[in-house]
Amino acid sequence: MWLFRFLVLLCFTFLLLPSAQGWSKEGHVLTCQIAQELLNPEATEAVQALLPESAGGNLSAMCVWADQIRRWSKYRWTSPLHYINTPDNACSFLYKRDCHNTAAQLNMCVAGAIRNFTTQLTAFPKQGPDAKNNLTEALLFLSHFVGDIHQPLHVGFTSDEGGNTIELRWYRHKSNLHHVWDREIILTALADYYDKDTGLLLEDLQRNLTHGIWSDNVPTWERCVNVNSCINNWAEESIKLACTWAYEGVEAGMTLSEDYFDSRLPIVMERLAKGGVRLAMLLNRVFSENPKGGFGSSI
Repeated sequence: MWLFRFLVLLCFTFLLLPSAQGWSKEGHVLTCQIAQELLNPEATEAVQALLPESAGGNLSAMCVWADQIRRWSKYRWTSPLHYINTPDNACSFLYKRDCHNTAAQLNMCVAGAIRNFTTQLTAFPKQGPDAKNNLTEALLFLSHFVGDIHQPLHVGFTSDEGGNTIELRWYRHKSNLHHVWDREIILTALADYYDKDTGLLLEDLQRNLTHGIWSDNVPTWERCVNVNSCINNWAEESIKLACTWAYEGVEAGMTLSEDYFDSRLPIVMERLAKGGVRLAMLLNRVFSENPKGGFGSSI
């Protein structure tokens, strides 16, 4: 029961945090809201069973949990699970080459984390509610890390720590390139187009998924035969977008504003949508009671 008392306390802590945070809040919340709307009945029931009562049945209420606890001594080991460092300018991802921490431990990256927690959650259909204590954290980590792997600079270059050391200005204030993609682009879009209302932005994303610009792409986004290969492909997408859109034309000390914002905003919005669709796909599959509907031996 300690875990659920801890999660309850953490939920109340979230309510006291400032609302202006980045992909660690708005982006992750949007990703999880999109995903929850796409869950099938089996996955909905499983998610409801695993969420702490304080979440009120809302997965997005817990999708920033992994960021909040990563610096706590108990969870410090999870810090490298939020990203992937790739060789500078390689613009590619290779699991055996890139998925490790600074101590060269394999699987210690966001792609490895998604593999691990997806595998853990496949136990739920067999164990049911009795597995709750063991699998709640797996659900929260998976929901967060699927968001992380879709942020292009969470699969970035080693030397600049995914753009974290590239200091620059975003319009009139100091920032860095990673922060621009984590937070600034989303917050600027909210201010410019949605009256700072994430609900309106969510409606726009969902509209484009159901009968808008992405509706024809959704079946392709959620197609997955072997989960490990799919996760590798998501990481490969991100590093290629990082090279083509995030790093392109950027130098330390410069000011990024309208031109950068206007051209990169569609990329950020599509990545949020893809992350939501793919998180729903994973949860629908791992919680499937039909062996043919799940991943089976592919993980």
